[in-house]
Amino acid sequence: MIMKPLVDAYERKIEYLRLSVTDRCNLRCVYCMPPEGIELAEPKNILRYEEMLRLARIAAANGVKKIRVTGGEPLVRKGIVEFLHEIADIPGIEDLSLTTNGVLLKEYARSLKEAGLNRVNVSLDSLKRDRFIKMTRGDNLQQVLDGLDEALKVGLTPVKINMVVIKGFNDDEIVDFALLSRTRPFHVRYIEYMPFNTQEGWQRDKCLTAREIKEIIEAAAGPLEPVSDQTGAGGPARRFRFKGAPGEVGLISPVSEHFCGSCNRLRLTSDGKLRTCLFSDNEVDLRTPLRDGSSDEEIVRILQEAVREKPKGHTINENIFKKCSRTMSLIGG
Repeated sequence: MIMKPLVDAYERKIEYLRLSVTDRCNLRCVYCMPPEGIELAEPKNILRYEEMLRLARIAAANGVKKIRVTGGEPLVRKGIVEFLHEIADIPGIEDLSLTTNGVLLKEYARSLKEAGLNRVNVSLDSLKRDRFIKMTRGDNLQQVLDGLDEALKVGLTPVKINMVVIKGFNDDEIVDFALLSRTRPFHVRYIEYMPFNTQEGWQRDKCLTAREIKEIIEAAAGPLEPVSDQTGAGGPARRFRFKGAPGEVGLISPVSEHFCGSCNRLRLTSDGKLRTCLFSDNEVDLRTPLRDGSSDEEIVRILQEAVREKPKGHTINENIFKKCSRTMSLIGG
């Protein structure tokens, strides 16, 4: 039963929680972290599963219907399958998904499906082994491809492939990724290169816009037809497909054409910080009230106050914008 829906100052109803379960990862992607990795939180500062479950139940009781489990790489955390099973059993949660780099997906796919996971998003930025190694600093491309196949086989669908497009680095593979959707039921989603605090440094001239990406696909592979989204399952992606194709192409444009006006999400970092905007460093501490004996009512009050302060939108295209101080692996992908 909903106590009181979480609604921000701009009348956006918050129904989506992205829950990071770890800051650890088994890859070192160049746009996410330096080769030596990042300074990890002390284990005592990472939320325990029971604390995350408590918060998820409170959120669901206040209108959250959709939970995405992220990291770091969520599949490296021990007990993740059992945790997902408990999340799936929470009344009110209608959609449970997971973002992964796919390295361990083949091993876990069937267990994840049996635990109640609905679908997966797999982060994959190159189909070329040498480039994959350069981008991720890991020689795991075949494991990821095998994981995609297994996810389809067990029904973790739609299987979405998330490609971060970086001009001059992997933009020559845009069409190759799109063609995956022509023969198999993958949902290929192109994400504009976003400004995070990374060793490589974010440069606007490395960002191809969603419009440019679509033009590249259509020039090489033919027209894309819009896909209507009556359920909102596509999230922020503008969805298309080749005529008769089993899969889809999605364009996500946080930089060039932001979708802040319809943003319905909150993010919880693995160390218990609530973020109401991906690109804002304003965080609300939830770890302390989850551990100091605070009542559910008090945690609801904190959530409601944080939601009321959710910004109208990011400022990437304004002079006042500054890059996030956290990397994506720390925020939660």
